[in-house]
Amino acid sequence: MSTRVLPNPHPRPHSQRRPVVRRRALSVLLALSASAAVVAPGAAVAQEGAGATAVAPPPIRWGACPANPPMPDPSPRAQCGTLRVPVDWANPQGPKTSVFVARYRATEPGKRVGVLMTNPGGPGNPGADAAMYADDPYDGYTPEMLQRFDIVSFDPRGIGRSEGIRCDESIAGKIPSRPRDAAEFERLRTLNGQLAESCLRQMGPLAAHMDTESVARDMDALRAAVGEQRISFLGHSYGTSIGERYARLFPQRLRALALDSAVAPGRVGAERFLTEGSAAVDDIFEKLLALCEKDTSCALKGQRLIDVTRELFARADAGTLRAPGTDGPTQEKIDADQLVDHLYGALRRLDPETATRDLAALHSGTGEVHLGDSGPERAWQLVLCRDDDLRIRDWAEYRAIRERVAKAAPYVRYSSQALDMVLGCQGWMPPKAPSGKAEAPSGKAKGLSGNVEGLSGKAKGTLPPVLVVNATHDAATPLAGARRMAAVFPKASLLTVDTVGHWMYALPEPKRAINAYLSGRG
Repeated sequence: MSTRVLPNPHPRPHSQRRPVVRRRALSVLLALSASAAVVAPGAAVAQEGAGATAVAPPPIRWGACPANPPMPDPSPRAQCGTLRVPVDWANPQGPKTSVFVARYRATEPGKRVGVLMTNPGGPGNPGADAAMYADDPYDGYTPEMLQRFDIVSFDPRGIGRSEGIRCDESIAGKIPSRPRDAAEFERLRTLNGQLAESCLRQMGPLAAHMDTESVARDMDALRAAVGEQRISFLGHSYGTSIGERYARLFPQRLRALALDSAVAPGRVGAERFLTEGSAAVDDIFEKLLALCEKDTSCALKGQRLIDVTRELFARADAGTLRAPGTDGPTQEKIDADQLVDHLYGALRRLDPETATRDLAALHSGTGEVHLGDSGPERAWQLVLCRDDDLRIRDWAEYRAIRERVAKAAPYVRYSSQALDMVLGCQGWMPPKAPSGKAEAPSGKAKGLSGNVEGLSGKAKGTLPPVLVVNATHDAATPLAGARRMAAVFPKASLLTVDTVGHWMYALPEPKRAINAYLSGRG
């Protein structure tokens, strides 16, 4: 295994503005290191296998893309349309659903490599934006990539312009965000179940078929509809799960597979999911501690960050922590869960000046701090609760898990995002058995080989070498999960970026490495 180091493009942490197509803000600390050589995609010949899409999709009627307020108008070169796919791929002749799709044709047909499909993550983000704004000067693809590839993207089933999520949100407002006793835990489960039932009533069977395997099958139908034998795929965050599932089902259809900020493969279960996410946030807090030993922008004026944070948690636990105001503490109480939520938001981007200024304001009672609301997004529940088995038996098991997680993350206690996801799955629709085949939540991902043991049986075909890219410190997709993602492929490179953040493709050096891999230049 070879290693290479890329130069650091930014000598100190910084924040980037939120990109047009919903890409994530990042902060760069040191340098880039590759734990394996980046290799060009293989040239496997497409073969028919058990993973092939069984139904020929109808042709797409391409036309001008619709306006997309409040965003700017899409590129005039972009084309949009609708793909009709089965709601349930196990019943291909049954009811259909519409998937909104977009493409941006390669600007130099003579240099064209093929189709690059992409997904921005979420789940819940409208993926078609990637093609609709492919030539955006800030957030689009490089001219070289636009010369070589048709950029093809889509809003996953049930997301955005693909019919959209419809549930009774009045129920969501009644659900305890952080249950404090057995009665509240049962109330959470009951109301989650009622919310899921409301989604089924308003959306029909689509609400039960938004799992990632179904999305991967939709993607293969899109491949067939645009007339390609093989595709390249670039997935970000949750989009890496789509890429991994596609590789299991359709290895013979992949020319290249790049996975940026990778989600751990397989079913990891509630405790491991929450533990790894929480430990990742705690790790970022340690980076903040180290930075504040040297950085004069930290607003604690000589006080030790660790002491201030411990005191804030002690006051929150005692019920004496108040929201700061311009003239001193207000009457609004801040509990420990709100403090955890605020820390998560500050640490995932690691802006030392803002993070420590907020902590100083909470500590002194003077200043301004914006506290957000926690809770799962509906798309998370409709997708992730069907993909993974995050169910917890009862209140006693929940409390035991929380105690063990707190030991793994002593500074921050837990990851608010990870706990939102876990609690959102309690009482929800049960996990879906992929292709009718049960999978135990062992936390061990099955490996992918030349003849891939796909989730629907033997899917024959040779996978290309895979590129996985991840930050060393990522609160949303911890490096541990990226390592497991790389390990499930027979030939994979893991490019690690010594940074705090998410969405490595937004950074110049990782973007160059990913583009070189996708273009086949190594």
